[in-house]
Amino acid sequence: MLDNALTADVPLGPFAGKPITVHSATSKNAKFHATRSCSMLRAREVVTAEVPLNAETIRRMCAQCGRWSGWARPGTGLGIFLRALGGVGLLYQLRTYTEPDQDEDWADDEVRAAAALLRSTPGTDPEDEEDAQAREDAEHLRGRVREAWSGAARSLHLAEAILSMYDWLGEWAAPALAAKRQYLETLRTQAALFVPESGLLEAAAAGSLEKPELPSEEPAFAVLGNRAEVAKALDSLWSDWHRRAPGGYGPADVRWRVVFGITGRLRSNRKGYDQLCSAVEELVASWEDLARAVADEAGAERTRQVTVRLAETVDDSSAGYERGFLADLDEWSTGVLVTYLTDADWGHRTLTLNVPLLVADRLLTTRSLFTECGLRSPDHAEPPKPAVRLAPGVFDDTPVFDRLPLHAEHLRALNAAPARGDDLCLVFSPGAGPEVLPLSTLAARVAAGWTGTVIARASDLPESVIEPWIEEIGPRPTDGEPIWQPAVHDPYDPRFGADLGHADGARMTAWLGYDERFKEHDLRCLAMARGAGDLRTLDSGRDREGRRRTVSTSVWHGLLAGAEHLDLRPFRAPGTDRWRDGSGIPLGALADVQVYTTDADPGWQRKGHSPFCQHARERGVRRDDDLLRIADLLARSDFDWCSKCHGYAIRRFTDTQLSYYRAAHRLHDIAEALRRDPDKPFRTDGELLAERLTALAGRQPEGEEYWNAPESWRRHEIVHELRTRLATRRRTS
Repeated sequence: MLDNALTADVPLGPFAGKPITVHSATSKNAKFHATRSCSMLRAREVVTAEVPLNAETIRRMCAQCGRWSGWARPGTGLGIFLRALGGVGLLYQLRTYTEPDQDEDWADDEVRAAAALLRSTPGTDPEDEEDAQAREDAEHLRGRVREAWSGAARSLHLAEAILSMYDWLGEWAAPALAAKRQYLETLRTQAALFVPESGLLEAAAAGSLEKPELPSEEPAFAVLGNRAEVAKALDSLWSDWHRRAPGGYGPADVRWRVVFGITGRLRSNRKGYDQLCSAVEELVASWEDLARAVADEAGAERTRQVTVRLAETVDDSSAGYERGFLADLDEWSTGVLVTYLTDADWGHRTLTLNVPLLVADRLLTTRSLFTECGLRSPDHAEPPKPAVRLAPGVFDDTPVFDRLPLHAEHLRALNAAPARGDDLCLVFSPGAGPEVLPLSTLAARVAAGWTGTVIARASDLPESVIEPWIEEIGPRPTDGEPIWQPAVHDPYDPRFGADLGHADGARMTAWLGYDERFKEHDLRCLAMARGAGDLRTLDSGRDREGRRRTVSTSVWHGLLAGAEHLDLRPFRAPGTDRWRDGSGIPLGALADVQVYTTDADPGWQRKGHSPFCQHARERGVRRDDDLLRIADLLARSDFDWCSKCHGYAIRRFTDTQLSYYRAAHRLHDIAEALRRDPDKPFRTDGELLAERLTALAGRQPEGEEYWNAPESWRRHEIVHELRTRLATRRRTS
């Protein structure tokens, strides 16, 4: 691997002098290491210090740590800058694709000879092994040249994209960029030799053809079946050819695939097979002649300048390869780029092509080839792009008061420095105030014109608060000990209702994770997600494998509690059933507790499920789920819930809500005791009930003052009625 470690000559710009934490041996000139676990740090006694980031510090950096840049947290501006330099970042890109590789190099004459061989007509002797081997070698060289051009273009794109964020590096990187551009142009010229311009024109013409009349009455096609089957087969043949022909270096390149698509259905010894093959070949050849005639008529003399924009590079970890940029282009699009490219801004993925009119028409009408495509007049001048710098102030390098507006380029740089469990951001905008959003949602808003700043990410939450919280939660139960605690039904038990509260949710998040090493990340994500006003906004969609990664399953269990834990009997209206009656206690602090279900509309022919239900694939809350309140559960009786999961999950109670829930159940327990045994004389039970009523009458909720709600008079009225009934019963007993 090339030596791409951070060197002292790299300009640090506004990050110069920023403090970084280093670890080293006790000797005076010992090397600095980013972590204590560095394999190059072998001293018995290790000291930790904070030093300014400057040339002297860089000279003392361990080469291994200097290469992979673990000197700052990934989400900070300094961390993003160092990561952009190290690893396979800017320093690596500036040292690659600047000249031909010594191990794999080819002469220009060799490329020209291979291109001429591939353009010539193949020999008719199938046993000529020498000609076949020469063509195979030429095709292999064509693939190597095109792969080298694509790799050099991607490397230049990455380098220019990074430099556009850090303008103070421009002068320092200029010589290496010039070498990369010159080598890229050399590779483009060589790759263009393998692309027949006539084939590009014929492929463009093939895409513009209208469907011709198909000869379904010809006897040679009768072997395909009856008239309807023949018509269907020929229609499929045309569709296949019309889809494939525009994507290659000419319609003739796809003939054998198209022909085999219809002849491969039959056995080769079937009667009429040879006649069918000849007829299909002739039919496809006639379509190629039509495309060739259109291309010849259009010609290549008249040209037009077209500007295209490549798709953004996407590192698809679920599929194991990159998508976007040049990777998703077909052969025709790639051939057009290497043949007609006149100007390029690789950093912004914008290319200018001088193409024949026929090619221009195909580019402008087939927008799926590139993300953007438009005409460009000869005297057109690109407006200067506003400079977007990633300097201290965008993320958490400065006080909140000094934060700078967030741009799409900042998010792209942030995505290059991912941290597990760090996909949620606390952001602020004048229009919506503080919000908790996933990075993907934030990127979509920024692209739509959203203006705001990042306050913090999950990794930015203060360690002085997170560490004591983790210690309070405690370690995961050992083998044999249950994680899920048994249900508690006694309202006077201290554990009653705890399975609905925040504290139990934090334990679930910490204990249900697959790996103990990620416990802190999950808890940070939980702490951040609790600030979301609507949990549906945390859904950032699926990846290619259908998985949702923004919020893990363990975090969802920390945010939500299943409906099986919730008992709303105290809040239901009184009735005639003394065993299942409600007490009419007002919901108070619980009225607006959020309820999430897959479907709250009884009109659909499906049931509502909890986000944890197996029928909903235990996928957590999705953006298309329904949001209710606990008050809605009592106001309606037409819900159709799943019998397994009870249909919904509720957002976990705050301390105030949990305190109110417990008080309501204790009040309901007293009311039930009075309703259930109207004629039973009281002895010590009456005194106990009186003590409990007195305690409930003066009880205040934990955490905050909430008794000023409009419904609080009803709670006092219920307490007064129960005390009156209890006093009457005690006098008559």
